[in-house]
Amino acid sequence: MQLSSRLQLFNEPETLKMAKLGRELRAKGIDVIDLSLGEPDFDTPSHIKEAAKKAIDDNWSHYTPVAGYPELREAVCTKLKRDNNLSYKPENIIASTGAKHSLANAVFATVSKGEEVIIPTPYWVTYSEIVKLGEGVVKLVPTSIKNKYKLTPQELEAAISDKTRLFIFSSPCNPSGSVYSKQELEGLANVFRKYPNCYILSDEIYEYINFVGKHESIAQFEDLKDRVIVLNGLSKGFAMTGYRLGYLAAHPDVIKACEKLQGQFTSGTNSITQRAAITALTTDLKPSLEMTKEFERRKKRVIELMNAIPGLTFPEPDGAFYVFPTVSAFFGKSDGEETIKDADDLCMYLLNKAHVSTVTGRAFGEPTAIRISFANSMEKIEEAWKRISTALAKLK
Repeated sequence: MQLSSRLQLFNEPETLKMAKLGRELRAKGIDVIDLSLGEPDFDTPSHIKEAAKKAIDDNWSHYTPVAGYPELREAVCTKLKRDNNLSYKPENIIASTGAKHSLANAVFATVSKGEEVIIPTPYWVTYSEIVKLGEGVVKLVPTSIKNKYKLTPQELEAAISDKTRLFIFSSPCNPSGSVYSKQELEGLANVFRKYPNCYILSDEIYEYINFVGKHESIAQFEDLKDRVIVLNGLSKGFAMTGYRLGYLAAHPDVIKACEKLQGQFTSGTNSITQRAAITALTTDLKPSLEMTKEFERRKKRVIELMNAIPGLTFPEPDGAFYVFPTVSAFFGKSDGEETIKDADDLCMYLLNKAHVSTVTGRAFGEPTAIRISFANSMEKIEEAWKRISTALAKLK
């Protein structure tokens, strides 16, 4: 059966692939601990669930405006002002069916065929694949573990040119957990000021899961704001992954372009989710902050467990809920049955021998590392790292 050649432009997400393999082993009765997916292991806060229930009872069951209910777009503006001191109007906002949808809208609206998109590595797996699907040209720029995988102004200056149409990055970063300070963003901003035709897509989905203080957005620099596209959503900070709502804040022209695209792909996103989102964005953040405290507690324990394992090199994450260790010390080693050639092999080894699912760093643009989530219970984390330690010790 002949299918579209478009399918050859991009790859299946490794994060979903590893979770799928884990589920297959679990279906065979094997106790697999999943440390692969980027999903909070918490339930949606009660007051948000009540808002969703009320929306059903109040019959919010009809088609919604393509860009989102006016009240939702206003709620996003309220959140951005309250949390980030960013002033936007509803015309600057569009809500979509998850942050991936928002990302696709932003890329397809700003990048034409053959135009260059810079992505610092490591990066979230979907960035590059969406750019490929949009027929843009991906330009990966490696960063250093010594700088916690954060791009420096010098590295940006060496990579950017008048051909660059879009720059994509995240802070806090998936997969490294790196968080940019205001000073570091100012350094990048000074470079972007020299290239007025380059858009900047700032993925801030992990905003609330920050262990080092106030979240900083590159949209705070007023002279760049019209070129910045802020990407955010509800999945991480509010434990609402299944609700599927992401949003963009950008110049009205960008938003109108995204609305035109979205009108053909999905129209407006889920009505019940939008009503719940209004409550999430405008009410007490205490549940989100408590969740972050628990993630930080787990992070500290994971760091202790990792420090006890020879061969792992890693930056301590300042945000999100992942560790991203370099594992090249295990390449070429064997347990007598399997020889580890690369990070892909190591992930499969840990899945099959330790029954712990992780994700290869190759998917994130860093082939010497693997991503391991700590979005699981402390009990599961303790057991998973015990298994990982035992399995790695067998590699000689």
